[in-house]
Amino acid sequence: MNRPTGSVRSIVLLLARVGIGAVFLAHGLQKLNTWGHDGTAAAFDSMGAPLPDVTAFLATWVEILGGATLIAGLLVPLAGILLAADMIGAILVAHIGNGLWVGDGGYELALALGAGALGLAAAGAGRISVDALLFSRARGRIGRVLAPAV
Repeated sequence: MNRPTGSVRSIVLLLARVGIGAVFLAHGLQKLNTWGHDGTAAAFDSMGAPLPDVTAFLATWVEILGGATLIAGLLVPLAGILLAADMIGAILVAHIGNGLWVGDGGYELALALGAGALGLAAAGAGRISVDALLFSRARGRIGRVLAPAV
């Protein structure tokens, strides 16, 4: 099977980042704007989350900032790992006892989002990203500095 070209790969990574990032961003904003910190912490407490005030704060901001950075393509490996960890927590605290199906309160969505975020962490942001702009320039400067004089 042929691997996708650089342009196709970057477009696919962009679409994956925007799709996954938008869902994370929406869920984080829901925690912040709809439920508020107190409501989110109360829900986390009722589910048995450890330190519900802290975990509610962390989940809210990891989802907001992580979703936004995925969309922008900024620090995608770090964002992907943090978002995957967030979903592992969600699965273990809120969903594992309900089976797979999201309609039953199961871990289906959290698993898909976590796996997608982890895949993006491994694949990187692609060429259409802030990471590409920042780090390709940095690699170029480092390469010029380290290159032997001709």
